[in-house]
Amino acid sequence: MKSLSQHIEHVKGKPHHIRKRVAFGAAAVGAALIALVWLISSISINAFAVKGSSFADATGQGDVETAESPASGLAGAAASLESARAPARIEIVDATSSARPTKQAEQTTIPF
Repeated sequence: MKSLSQHIEHVKGKPHHIRKRVAFGAAAVGAALIALVWLISSISINAFAVKGSSFADATGQGDVETAESPASGLAGAAASLESARAPARIEIVDATSSARPTKQAEQTTIPF
């Protein structure tokens, strides 16, 4: 069996299309390994669990604990729930008031 360095030297002697195929194959295998590790770790910590979705819960044969989402208490979600209860309103602000003097905006040149 060849060592890794011997295999790399062997592939370096091949034509460009073969080297390209080997490179994409190695990248695909590496990505598949990373995806497999991610999937196994996600399943093992119940990252995809939804309460009441297991077969034992559906049949009433067991009490299964599921992991709570760490993002369940976000402030944005709480704000959206509170705003859903309040009636919608529109506030119109007069921006062309004569009390304020109008100022011409300076043109800015952005060098590239």
